[in-house]
Amino acid sequence: MQKCILAEKYIFSRRHTRHADSHTYHPPYHTHLTTDDDEESTIEIPLPNVKSQVLQKVIEFCEHHLEQPMTEIEKPLKSQIMADVVQKWYADFVELEQVLLFELILAANYMDIKPLLDLTCATVASMIKGKSPDDIRSTFNITNDFSPEEEAQVRDENRWCEEA
Repeated sequence: MQKCILAEKYIFSRRHTRHADSHTYHPPYHTHLTTDDDEESTIEIPLPNVKSQVLQKVIEFCEHHLEQPMTEIEKPLKSQIMADVVQKWYADFVELEQVLLFELILAANYMDIKPLLDLTCATVASMIKGKSPDDIRSTFNITNDFSPEEEAQVRDENRWCEEA
């Protein structure tokens, strides 16, 4: 069973060092963890690339993951609907604005939280699955920088992909 070890330690630390305001995080770009062995020693984990809103979502994910681990995501995805791929809570969790979804991908990768990275990447894959290149460009606001001739050439060179 994969666990969110880094965030689990953070959650454990938060539960055992609560302040009056339980939603106050330690310095905005650093997280301090107490070790299980020594309450006095702390481990500083810099999180300069993770916004507080994203960190809150990471913590929410990891707290739930501790209680109810996510089923492994089958690859390739069997459906475009995330509720068919993972449990309902996890499917609901990733119903986010694209900006936040991509920030969660970056945070999960940066913090090495594999289950969250798998879930968020699978969500993006489900957004792409079965769509044409034009639909994908539209979904992700990607501008087409190919001329019509270049695009036709690329389509011809990769026709085998569409036939498979």
